[in-house]
Amino acid sequence: MTDLSQATTTIPADDPERNLTLAQPNLPHIGVVGDTYTILVSGKDTAGHYALIDMHIPPGGGPPPHRHDFEEMFSVLEGEIEATFRGKTIIIQAGTTINIPANAPHQFQNKGRQPARLLCLCSPAGVEKFFKEVFHRA
Repeated sequence: MTDLSQATTTIPADDPERNLTLAQPNLPHIGVVGDTYTILVSGKDTAGHYALIDMHIPPGGGPPPHRHDFEEMFSVLEGEIEATFRGKTIIIQAGTTINIPANAPHQFQNKGRQPARLLCLCSPAGVEKFFKEVFHRA
């Protein structure tokens, strides 16, 4: 445990240019490789620090093997997914969170009979722009 009683770190001043972000219902849904992604918070809302995506993955869904230059964290909210990370496959069940380091090869699939729902945090932001430009609204 870290002793913070002797800490001398100064907290930076508030940035009044940044506003509170409130994710509203009825956000646009994007169809990505057969899945449905909803951008809850975009890089525009976070000064590019991160994006938050609600992912609905139907049975059989999930992206093919890939890698990218940003960190990606998944919390499985419902169902389960099979995740392959650097060639090792594991089952991730509801209530579990995993972090994929930038540039690491990975993929995930819903091998179950029920839809899965994931909350995905991408840092830094940017992938949500790609999804909006390349894929269609669902």
